Amino acid sequence: MFKNKSIYPLFFAVAVVLGIIIGSNFNFEQRSFSFVSKGSQDAKIKRLLGFIKNSYVDEVDTDSLLDITITQMLLNLDPHSVYISKKEMQQNMESMHGNFVGIGVQFMMYQDTVTVIKAIEGGPSEKLGIKAGDRILIAENDTLYGKKLNSDLIMSKLKGIQNSSVNVLIYRKSTKEKLNFTIKRGNVDIKSVPAAYMLSDDIGYIKIDRFAMTTYKEFKENLTKLQKQGMKALVLDLRGNPGGFMDMAIDIVDELLTEKKLIVYTKSKSGKIEKSFSTNKGSFENGETYVLIDENSASASEIVAGALQDNDRGTIVGRRSFGKGLVQEEMSLGDGSSVRLTTARYYTPTGRSIQKPYSAQTNGAYFHDFEDRINNGELVSKDSIKVIDSLKYKTPKGKIVYGGGGIIPDIFVPIDTTAFISNYYLQGLNDFAFEYVDNNRAKLNKMSMEQFTKTFDVGNEVLNEYLKGISQFHIKERHKKYIKMYLNAVIARYLYDDLGFYNVINKEDLMLKKVQSLHLQKPTKK
Repeated sequence: MFKNKSIYPLFFAVAVVLGIIIGSNFNFEQRSFSFVSKGSQDAKIKRLLGFIKNSYVDEVDTDSLLDITITQMLLNLDPHSVYISKKEMQQNMESMHGNFVGIGVQFMMYQDTVTVIKAIEGGPSEKLGIKAGDRILIAENDTLYGKKLNSDLIMSKLKGIQNSSVNVLIYRKSTKEKLNFTIKRGNVDIKSVPAAYMLSDDIGYIKIDRFAMTTYKEFKENLTKLQKQGMKALVLDLRGNPGGFMDMAIDIVDELLTEKKLIVYTKSKSGKIEKSFSTNKGSFENGETYVLIDENSASASEIVAGALQDNDRGTIVGRRSFGKGLVQEEMSLGDGSSVRLTTARYYTPTGRSIQKPYSAQTNGAYFHDFEDRINNGELVSKDSIKVIDSLKYKTPKGKIVYGGGGIIPDIFVPIDTTAFISNYYLQGLNDFAFEYVDNNRAKLNKMSMEQFTKTFDVGNEVLNEYLKGISQFHIKERHKKYIKMYLNAVIARYLYDDLGFYNVINKEDLMLKKVQSLHLQKPTKK
């Protein structure tokens, strides 16, 4: 939702995962709400809609009109109070619940054919033997090739009710044969922790994309795995993470704090305060910890960073976070749609509100302050970050922290301006990468991910082939290094999923290099 498209142009989805819509940044409970009540205001709305439906000169879709009315009403509140249509509700539910019902494939449209990028591990398609590179020609009696089909239409053919079946005809390029499958739809997991691995002998890395209902479970499993591999220092990467369920953020912080520490508290309009404290269950309470944040880290991500910073636990590395300190509750409108309404503010343990200023008149600019951060220089210099002395707070150990608009990191790392690449350089990169993998799958499948990251395209043959296709853009020599990195990362994603992507892209990451430098400066415990 808050991603910067120009700086990291390759961090777009290379595959459409059935049911995934990432970008929710809310902390909510669910309530039921209906316009059918005895209140005079509710009756006024019902009466107006009745007049329009029965007496207006032209035919009007009153359902759409009501949707527009609700949306306009919410625009006069805060930027995070929003209307969610019935269709959007289904998509959000799948993303935030961490699973959906479908056949379990990641796919893309390649040369007007639905092409499997990956059969999702443990899903129905993988169990039947459907493979990466398979082309889905027909689902039931609907042809899925030779047409310009959008992702929503394709997903409507492949998703469905639990245990329902869909007959598909697949063309397998590797054997040049057509195969019929009857796939029983089932639950398919959507990961919110796309990568977790050891950066070095003792530094572990966990990337969290969003805080869904399964995030704590995924985090805990990966934390345990890395501890068994000898992790002494943890890097928790929350860059670009727009947030999600507050409970998941609290549970993750609880793994890192000793007991009876305040994690976060909320305050409603009535003045009701609810506090969350750490317990004694944490399994990494004393390990060295680093949290990476940037201008797109929001909501639950800021709860994690703020809780650790205010408790003098670990080191926050990166750039000032987004600045969302509002709590939403999701309230059903009775027809499958809902309204996500701000009902409270949250505060970090020192009492900070990190909500940045907003007004109904500036809601449009609220989500686009990246340009302001460029213009005021704060993306390249910590000294350019504006702080308000009246919003100054102290941690238990005397560290100064500020409220009023995001979490300011302990260690500032500027944006990597040298890595900026024109989008022109990346035109067609996804298709080129997929075609390369598709044509060399047998050879590439013999390479381990470690071999790939160390030895792939050392002679630049693949890079040069790609560069031929974009030679009209007069590529600067200094950019070739980054084009190669992005290209290799996408190829690695096709081969080894997101874990491969992050293994490649993180090699040149400035924040991770800073963490490794800080770790080396730490005194060795004996």
